[in-house]
Amino acid sequence: MSNATVYLKCDRNVEVQSPDVYLKDLGSLRCADSVVSAKLKALKIHHFTENSAKRCVISTLKLIEQMEGACPDISVQVIGEPDVLLEWVSVDKQKGWQEWLKVTLVCLVSFFGTAFTIMAYHNDVGINEVFKELYRIVLGKEPGGVSMIEISYSIGLALGIIVFFNHVGGRRITKDPTPIEVAMKNYEKDVDTTLIETAGREGKEIDV
Repeated sequence: MSNATVYLKCDRNVEVQSPDVYLKDLGSLRCADSVVSAKLKALKIHHFTENSAKRCVISTLKLIEQMEGACPDISVQVIGEPDVLLEWVSVDKQKGWQEWLKVTLVCLVSFFGTAFTIMAYHNDVGINEVFKELYRIVLGKEPGGVSMIEISYSIGLALGIIVFFNHVGGRRITKDPTPIEVAMKNYEKDVDTTLIETAGREGKEIDV
């Protein structure tokens, strides 16, 4: 157990479902000594109580301190994040009617909200007048009812949305992440950075 080098790679954001948090929950750990590796992975890092905050920020320096306390003769090399945002979440495996109701409401709001936005945009730019003028220029006469230009535009709009969001139903067109996934990842990264910096500024970070 002496002079063993331990490589620690922590994740930036970690969610746990148990109030007891162990080192293996925070990321990856590698050590040539299997005894040291097993002991450190089973090292208890934090414990959430019912009355405590369900989220905390732990510095890797605190992790190193605990690791060296459990195995004094080790050398720790951190190759991951310097701070870990840890959150205790309670997950209900049985989805009740409340969960399905929330999903239904979100789908309805997204559908009608998007439809209203598209119609409002078309009304602002006067898309009907544009189509009529284009019809006059191309065919030299007044349009009567729904024209092929409007039908083609509607089909093209639907295809453009599908290609842009890279999804048809539950299937992905290409392996690339969708714009929504990229936006959500950037949003999550900004939220994590803000929470970590706020915890450090307010002195709430678990540090040495």
